[in-house]
Amino acid sequence: MKSKVRKAVFPVAGLGTRFLPATKAVPKEMMTIVDRPALQYVVDEAKAAGIEHFIFVTGRGKAVIEDHFDVAYELEQTLEARSKTAAIDLLKRDLPIAGSVSFTRQQAPLGLGHAVWCARDIVGDEPFAVLLPDMLMKHHTPCLKSMVEAFERTGSNIISVEECDPAMAHQYGIVGVGKTLAEDTFEVTAMIEKPKDPPSNLFISGRYILQPKIFELLSDQEKGAGGEIQLTDSMLRLMETNPFVGVRFRGTTYDTGTKLGFLQANIAYALDRTDIHPNIAEELSSIIAAG
Repeated sequence: MKSKVRKAVFPVAGLGTRFLPATKAVPKEMMTIVDRPALQYVVDEAKAAGIEHFIFVTGRGKAVIEDHFDVAYELEQTLEARSKTAAIDLLKRDLPIAGSVSFTRQQAPLGLGHAVWCARDIVGDEPFAVLLPDMLMKHHTPCLKSMVEAFERTGSNIISVEECDPAMAHQYGIVGVGKTLAEDTFEVTAMIEKPKDPPSNLFISGRYILQPKIFELLSDQEKGAGGEIQLTDSMLRLMETNPFVGVRFRGTTYDTGTKLGFLQANIAYALDRTDIHPNIAEELSSIIAAG
């Protein structure tokens, strides 16, 4: 019987240097998309996929992330005294169940692979998901939900992939496409970082379901690109003995780690909101018309 994917790791120790000076005191993951932290959208995606335990790999200056996923007694008491019941309901909606959230510290910026390895004792000996918090993946079916369904069918390691312009494929981590297993689901035959001769135009896009054997490989993984421990390097070693399956994501991904992606996400999610859509659409039209 295959194990259920119950746990998800969120690597949130990054410095956010592209958003300085805003991120000098505010973690980039807590910068808001409309009126909610970017990280909350990613956590919501994990919840929708049935994740039960949320593991945040943090760094110095990230205590506000812990505060966000905790009860704010003073704030709630003040809101209650002012009869702000709608605001209280909003806070409670995003509050995790007690005991379902864990935090561990990545004490040095040694790369994504090292961040995932830091969660090894909390994950234990079971498959788990990894969600890159900068990537907001917008679709009526959450990306990780489709991946969990593929895992339940195959028991394999799962990665999300998206299509890019073939002329730009040499700039990404590209997968080789093997046998089709189901709609938008296929065997992965290769994972190549910035290939000179890309085997496809499908790139790895920031969501993973991995078997716990990856921790053993990460423990002795040599530093790779950028002098960091790269998750992909250990995934390649894992693929030698454990199959990988790709799930093609057909929604829209916003890289909120870039200024353009952050602004695009704010506009897209604002336009989804019935309370502000008419006003934001009108304002955008006015700005564009003014040129």
